[in-house]
Amino acid sequence: MATTNDLRNGLVLNLEGQLWQVVEFQHVKPGKGPAFVRTKIKNVLSGKTVDRTFNAGLKVDTATVDRRDMQYLYKDGNDYVFMDVKSYDQIYVPGDTVGDAARFLLENQDVIVAFHDETVLFVELPAAVVLTVSHTEPGLQGDRSNAGTKPATLETGAEIQVPLFLNTGDRVKVDTRSGSYISRVTD
Repeated sequence: MATTNDLRNGLVLNLEGQLWQVVEFQHVKPGKGPAFVRTKIKNVLSGKTVDRTFNAGLKVDTATVDRRDMQYLYKDGNDYVFMDVKSYDQIYVPGDTVGDAARFLLENQDVIVAFHDETVLFVELPAAVVLTVSHTEPGLQGDRSNAGTKPATLETGAEIQVPLFLNTGDRVKVDTRSGSYISRVTD
């Protein structure tokens, strides 16, 4: 048990028999009336996001979530195979559970896999990953009709918008939360 004053991003709550992860929270103290906490929570299993308001100091039930360091090995049909870096146990995680994280998964990449009662809840990637551009059209100088960006396909198959100066074979840093280009990586 915790109170709404203890809420933080990433905390998993057990509300009405379902697991919800706190995405955003904001403590609000209006000039009139009691304080409250405005949250955006995401259903861990379905991915549905809802806004919910709690009274300040209200007790909420937190879920025990075990976060384990794992390494992505390979894709097997619709499942993704991960290996625990400490015990070397391998687990199969359905593609629906991996979700959007699959767009930026490379073999042998370290990730965090969250468990609740030995059930995989979600896969958490690092905030940014470095990937190689596998295909992009050459950028033309003076072509600014689309704010100086062009589509590029990464080695994982994900498509993102990159600046015009990037070419096929360049390495880029990508934000895994938003799927946006951060910078070019030079070795």
